Amino acid sequence: MKQEIIISRDLQAELTAAIGRVGPDRLFVLADTTTAELCWPVVSGFPCMAEAQLITIGATDEAKTLDTLAAVWTALGEGGATRHSMLVNLGGGMVTDLGGFAASTFKRGIAFVNIPTTLLAMVDASVGGKTGINFRGLKNEIGVFNEAQTVILDTHFLRTLDRQNLCSGYAEMLKHGLISNEENLLELLRFDIEHLDYEALKALVAKSVSIKERIVTEDPHEHGLRKALNLGHTVGHAFESLAMAENRTVLHGYAVAWGLVCELYLSATRCGFPSERLHQVAQFVRETYGIFTFTCKEYDRLYELMTHDKKNTAGVINFTLLGAVGDIRINQQAGKDDIFEMLDYYREN
Repeated sequence: MKQEIIISRDLQAELTAAIGRVGPDRLFVLADTTTAELCWPVVSGFPCMAEAQLITIGATDEAKTLDTLAAVWTALGEGGATRHSMLVNLGGGMVTDLGGFAASTFKRGIAFVNIPTTLLAMVDASVGGKTGINFRGLKNEIGVFNEAQTVILDTHFLRTLDRQNLCSGYAEMLKHGLISNEENLLELLRFDIEHLDYEALKALVAKSVSIKERIVTEDPHEHGLRKALNLGHTVGHAFESLAMAENRTVLHGYAVAWGLVCELYLSATRCGFPSERLHQVAQFVRETYGIFTFTCKEYDRLYELMTHDKKNTAGVINFTLLGAVGDIRINQQAGKDDIFEMLDYYREN
């Protein structure tokens, strides 16, 4: 059954219908400490939520662990969950990733609904069926593909976000623009992220989700085209892991934005991506996201982190690159010298 993605107009009616389609014997809601405070009050008064049991976990990516997963399984078990129960994931990407994995594995799988509350989760994590946790210092190392029955995108929740979290999600939208067409990309580069028009942002979110949905429908398990969605992520995940190891955690979208600049440089040198577009995106990223600082002493560590990327085969680092905006080149390989040159470019520009 195809995942239903709803751009919300009436959250209560849409959530009631999503629960009604399953008719669960017990209903659970997973939130982190932030969304339990800011977002749970929005839905807790709905009649369809009257019997729901709230499970609260720690916020931020540090909570995306095996211990937290076990705590969710325990809460489901102690709450009397059966194979006919349902979990509603109310939160950002960490909640939808971990909650989706918990639901996919508890009793060999119970139904779940995602209500993403951050821009990053709306345009990326909650759509497409990737679930999982971090393990041994590596991002999303353990998980399964399993789509939520319904994803409800209510952009009213975006008003609870600070600038950093809005920018974090916007990086994934920028990636969607790069892999679609010039018109989408330029619309995103021109959007005033400092003075938000929420209605205009809602339209951009809908467009961004439709790009991802089209790709995921064609390639649900990432055998081919879906690898386009990894643009910026091979380097971005390495930046993220390095920052985590150095106790200077960065938001996922910021790491992806910096990774986009690096991988567009590789695209320019290896696939002919236009240098004008590279500089335009690099300038936007620098102005919006600042710079990730590191020295040449950390090149070997970053390279080693890239070798752990899940897209790799037999230890060879695979990149998704572009020949032009929308011209996707998957399974592109780069050697150590190319990667060090790319890191030089990033630090010097």
